[in-house]
Amino acid sequence: MSAIATPVSVEDWFGNLPRKIREWMEERINPEDDYTRYMKDGRDFIDEHKIWKTIKENRDATPHRVRMIIDKALSTKECLEPEEVATLLNVKDEELWKEIFEAAGEVKRAVYDNRIVTFAPLYCSNLCVGNCLYCGFRRDNRVVKRKRLSLEEVRREAEILAGMGHKRLITSYGEHPLSDANYIADTLKTIYSVRVKARKGWGEIRRVNVNAAPMTIEELEMLREIGIGTFQVFQETYHHETYHRVHPSDTIKGNYHWRLYCMHRALEAGVDDVGIGVLLGLYDWRFEVMGLLMHSRDLEEQFGVGPHTISFPRLRPAASTPFVQEAKYRVSDEDFKKFIAVVRLSVPYTGMILTAREPEYIRREVIPLGITQTDFGSKIGIGAYSDSYTKQEAERQQFLLGDTRDLDEGIRWLAEMGYIVSFCTAGYRCGRTGTKIMKLLKTGKEKVFCKLNAVLTYKEYLEDFASEETRKVGELVIQKEIEEVRELVPERVFKKFLEYLNRIENGERDLYF
Repeated sequence: MSAIATPVSVEDWFGNLPRKIREWMEERINPEDDYTRYMKDGRDFIDEHKIWKTIKENRDATPHRVRMIIDKALSTKECLEPEEVATLLNVKDEELWKEIFEAAGEVKRAVYDNRIVTFAPLYCSNLCVGNCLYCGFRRDNRVVKRKRLSLEEVRREAEILAGMGHKRLITSYGEHPLSDANYIADTLKTIYSVRVKARKGWGEIRRVNVNAAPMTIEELEMLREIGIGTFQVFQETYHHETYHRVHPSDTIKGNYHWRLYCMHRALEAGVDDVGIGVLLGLYDWRFEVMGLLMHSRDLEEQFGVGPHTISFPRLRPAASTPFVQEAKYRVSDEDFKKFIAVVRLSVPYTGMILTAREPEYIRREVIPLGITQTDFGSKIGIGAYSDSYTKQEAERQQFLLGDTRDLDEGIRWLAEMGYIVSFCTAGYRCGRTGTKIMKLLKTGKEKVFCKLNAVLTYKEYLEDFASEETRKVGELVIQKEIEEVRELVPERVFKKFLEYLNRIENGERDLYF
């Protein structure tokens, strides 16, 4: 499990990989331990024939049938059945789609209130043995500048992000022995140790989610002990043939089942929160919705808990990556909205992540459809936060961002749209994770805790980091939230809440319910 100590030259990405890296790749996967034991009769849970059959058999539903499904999603907060999801995917009537969009927003508000959680990505390494056709970091891409951050560089990046006011990060790593589980563990420890002075309090990162290659149970147990947040791995596409076409067979990622069952291993390792996702544009978006549903249902069936988050990035331009321009299954803005709304109704308890891949106008349109998390102030070059360069440089990034607004501007923008940004990480430290948080989300109880803590962490941001313009808008948001809290909680809790707000204004930090 230890990393190779000797750095790898750029030339090693072309032609034959060094012997030690080849050996590392060959030793990564043990089918019996890693995935076949989760399968049923040797088959995975993505039955393509059945998925397409279900979609085709539910093409001509009446408006009454569609509205019954919408009502079910609004009233039960339980996952929809595959036939119900397929029915929504087949809707053609624009008026019915308006009702679906409205229902998706209503479900989000019922489960998550008007909160939007914010975070920032921190890319630690773009060394990668993968050769995914759509990825700017693929092994054979000669134009990309390769780098793995030292722990001191990781610390500097985290200090800058904490100094902006961020409390959550999602760290990202290429698949390579130099960025293995031990390196990831070291970066997590480094980030959690950061503490910087702010106007009244301090800046610190309280939760680090990880976007990395699939790992073994042993590796995930180690990261759990350190305090990994959500472990995030995207299947990219659930369509077997497409998956194998874009992920060469001579790579670890070329093993469909190693990746498909990585969240099963994570939950078995005791990692409470897992995040799944697809890369929209690789295959038909309707099939991918069904794949996400099947993945969620299989996790619930085998472990009693579905995904904590679902992500759905669309293909974006990347340096020397012609596949993106030639993609057959590009997802239009209108279909993107439909995808988000149907997923929101299909898996109502799950957080939905919209990233800065998307431009401002798209974010404005789709956030009301059920989004719970988004990022601002993002830079995705390796070491980009502390580097002096200011523009996006394609050869340093996995793809190009669509929205580069900073955190302060993003918070003000969301406030003007009626949302409060939450920096809360209390639930994770109070044990409201895994099956516990799923139960609280499904019953609507979690949003009360989250509303209280969202206001407290929002107050921290306004006191410590916000511009004067954002602070003025933010204080109006807080006053509105206080009145809503007054109606939601007992008097003793409300008094404690007001006391906490006063203590935060006087410099105390990290108070939560």
